[in-house]
Amino acid sequence: MAAIGPGQGMVLDDFRLNGRVAIVTGCNTGLGQGMARALAEAGADIVGVNVSEPDDTRQQIEATGRRFLDLRANLADIACLDDLIGQALSLRGRIDILVNNAGIIRREDAIKFTEKDWDDVIDLNLKSVFFFAQAAARQFMAQGGGGKIINVASMLSFQGGVRVPSYTASKSGVVGITRLMANEWAGHGINVNAIAPGYMATNNTAALRADTGRNAAILERIPAGRWGVPEDLAGPVVFLASKASDYVHGYTVAVDGGWLAR
Repeated sequence: MAAIGPGQGMVLDDFRLNGRVAIVTGCNTGLGQGMARALAEAGADIVGVNVSEPDDTRQQIEATGRRFLDLRANLADIACLDDLIGQALSLRGRIDILVNNAGIIRREDAIKFTEKDWDDVIDLNLKSVFFFAQAAARQFMAQGGGGKIINVASMLSFQGGVRVPSYTASKSGVVGITRLMANEWAGHGINVNAIAPGYMATNNTAALRADTGRNAAILERIPAGRWGVPEDLAGPVVFLASKASDYVHGYTVAVDGGWLAR
């Protein structure tokens, strides 16, 4: 085996997050938990923002040797955001990464959809994403050195879907504001990008996977031939949170087993 010479083997260092602090919203289960764990495995301390106790997530993060700060908030009320940033600073005096993952979905025929189901979803999935990113960007600019913002989009950022009008609107909006923020903040060394998960095996899709007919139809459409799992987001989120993505701005990475390519 050839020896590694000067300058070789350095690229992996660009993916390391040692000494970084990452805020991850909605990380008590599922995709958020998987992304928080991946960031911790890459070396970051984690600030989890949830509405419920993230016991399992805390254990997983601390098992990596990283610190976990548990913050509780209803992100649909953006009045809490500056306070959350302030509390996050208690870990290392700075923040480096924001993962806007928290979100909800409401299902109903468009002809019957209510204003409340529209507002509840838009407020959490889109409004809070923008204003949390804004609060993080202000902190990045104040402390210097740039930062990373990763928004969680969806396949329905690209497709219409059925019976989820406010979810489709919110996730389409996430891609749009990701581009907008990248345009304005790239010059400050702030990378704003998004991840669009496909059909993932989480609590939210348990009913779909239990429906034999729907499950078969979904799998038939996915070129990879399987549902995604939270671990499938580990590589993309670490990439977008790390120095390795310093020249990637305003892009949405689909992690969908090839669904959108079909």
